[in-house]
Amino acid sequence: MSLTGRFDTLRTERLLMRRWQHSDREPFADLNGDPETMVFFPAPLSRAASDALIDRIESCFDQYGYGLWALEVAATGEFIGFTGLNPMPDDVPGAGGVEVGWRLAKRAWHHGYATEAGRAALGVAFDGAGLDEIWSMAAVVNEPSVAVMRRLGMTEVARFDHPRVPDGHPVQPHVTYHLARPPGSRPVAQRPDPVSHRH
Repeated sequence: MSLTGRFDTLRTERLLMRRWQHSDREPFADLNGDPETMVFFPAPLSRAASDALIDRIESCFDQYGYGLWALEVAATGEFIGFTGLNPMPDDVPGAGGVEVGWRLAKRAWHHGYATEAGRAALGVAFDGAGLDEIWSMAAVVNEPSVAVMRRLGMTEVARFDHPRVPDGHPVQPHVTYHLARPPGSRPVAQRPDPVSHRH
């Protein structure tokens, strides 16, 4: 993995993790509108909601210097979703912290992409941004995502009913995982100040 500038771009063995482009909006809307891809979420997203999510993600990059990177398969340039770092919601276990998360198109499942990109994101979290801990959460029934959390070395710390999922919905029961900074991991000595790099 290599870091560039404000963590705008990361490269792993098979993936390019980068800031979002206008050309990502249509395939991202297709991903978010696909009931199979969104099976572990309360409902698919409209195009407007999908575009608004990209806007929120980009504002996080401007504020923190990192965020949920758009994922490309390096060999083909194919957009497959996102993986990265995002603030935890206020009303869940881990509130106030930063989560590692992912959302991949169904065609990109079962290739190890989320784990590969997740490890790169943890490198930014601990060695780049100097965070002391990372969280992650998913619906309890989302066994593939929970498996990724475990492969990243995370440990289950809480189960809860997500407050923004309708009562009785199959994905309301959620689980939170946690990972502390590994021993010997150190923040980069002169990491960029995201506030001074706003566009």
